[in-house]
Amino acid sequence: MPVRIVTDSTCDLPSEIISRYGISVVPLYINVGSRGYLDGVDMTRDEFYTKLPSFPVHPTTAVPSPQKFYAVYNALSDEGASEVLSIHISESLSGVVNVAHVAAQQTSSLPVTVLDARQLSLGTGFAVETAAKMAAAGHSVAEILSKLQSQILRTHVFAALDTLEFLKRSGRMNSFMAGIGSLLQIKPILIMENGIPTNERVRSLERARQHVYEMLRRVGPLERLAILHSHAPERVAELRAHVAELFPGLDPLVADITPVIGAHIGPGAFGFAVVGAAE
Repeated sequence: MPVRIVTDSTCDLPSEIISRYGISVVPLYINVGSRGYLDGVDMTRDEFYTKLPSFPVHPTTAVPSPQKFYAVYNALSDEGASEVLSIHISESLSGVVNVAHVAAQQTSSLPVTVLDARQLSLGTGFAVETAAKMAAAGHSVAEILSKLQSQILRTHVFAALDTLEFLKRSGRMNSFMAGIGSLLQIKPILIMENGIPTNERVRSLERARQHVYEMLRRVGPLERLAILHSHAPERVAELRAHVAELFPGLDPLVADITPVIGAHIGPGAFGFAVVGAAE
């Protein structure tokens, strides 16, 4: 049996792709007070974002234990897998990679290689999909890793936030700065490239929208593209129209961003995950 691919629930890949390639997904946790929910299992994205503004305490997120990954790796061995490649959200954003490494070191039933995708959402998802396609075609882990190292360097995620409120609530931004941002109508643009999260700030939603479009244009010819939003379906048609204008014939994936990320950025965010064309 070929190499099998494992990832985590932050990858935002559509369920049909997960199913088609037999990708194993380890869910993260969303905690609301004393109650924990498995991401993508115990609460839908629509339910999460609808309830987010009114939760009595702001949700926190947590990574699975090494035992969860260990169980998945051994189950794949029992199914006849020859090797596992485990691909996860950037180490700069989450401890998932470190936990997977611990589990991999404990696994003796088959070799497990853990890869930091150095991305989030479908930036990670595109790497997982490429790996799964190559594994299904019979490629080795070494061949897959060689392909992914190039792809990761060409992968970019950028999104405009509608509000700073949820960064403040999640502790990612102090209250004073969030208050100033709201007063000035600052819209942060969050950027993720090669494992390094950065941000830019603009005034007004319209400037944020134009800035995101300009960033998309600057990437140039694309290999893959996805529209990302956090419970903002009303923006998808506009984003899709802009993509069609810039890149006619390119059919983008659309993803409502995982609540694990949404708990920090809040509803109303919108942007893109892209893989630039190889030279």
